[in-house]
Amino acid sequence: MNKISVIIPALNEEKSISKVINSIPRYVDQIIVVDNGSIDKTSIIAKAKGAITLRELNKGYGYACIKGIDFLKNNPPNIIVFLDGDFSDYPEDMDLLINPIINNKYEFVMGARVKELREPGSMTLQQVFGNFLACFLLKFLYRVNFKDLGPFRAIKWKSLQKLNMEDKTFGWTIEMQLKAIKQKLKYLEVPVRYRNRIGKSKISGTLLGTIKAGYKILLWIFKFYLKK
Repeated sequence: MNKISVIIPALNEEKSISKVINSIPRYVDQIIVVDNGSIDKTSIIAKAKGAITLRELNKGYGYACIKGIDFLKNNPPNIIVFLDGDFSDYPEDMDLLINPIINNKYEFVMGARVKELREPGSMTLQQVFGNFLACFLLKFLYRVNFKDLGPFRAIKWKSLQKLNMEDKTFGWTIEMQLKAIKQKLKYLEVPVRYRNRIGKSKISGTLLGTIKAGYKILLWIFKFYLKK
């Protein structure tokens, strides 16, 4: 029997968090919403929907993910799933990520927001270009094929521990992929649906956020390569 926990980093997602939680398959054992300093009712709504709510006041996607992981250490799941709290992912499609781990012995499965399955306007031009550039560099430097750095992903708990994740902000997703390559995890990328988020993005929705995220992603790619 596989115990499955979901971690949802959330910042001011009161309009979407209930939709996200309601869409998560019933076989999931734990839903953990990590409130990353919201000033709205995100935590109240998440708790009312049955989620475990944690608060992480240090702003950053990585900070929120690490908070959720630390909470699970005393009673870890077999599989951990990460997804966003803005309802851009389709939580009901979690089978696409979970089943390859359960049935085919993959350790790490990522959802790729491919163009064919993306709702028009769901990714900004800078997101599309940034993903293309990052994936091109991964192929050129590391000889691996990725289509996306998407946040919707599942990984075995034991495999996650091998990665020693450390990035606190925008580099979380690329760090996981780079370290998975280094650790030779058996990974898979599957196409997933993606829609326009509810509310404004805290990263791609601002010029400064886009620049910071792009810089951090490129820094990880080159820094990690030079450490090889």
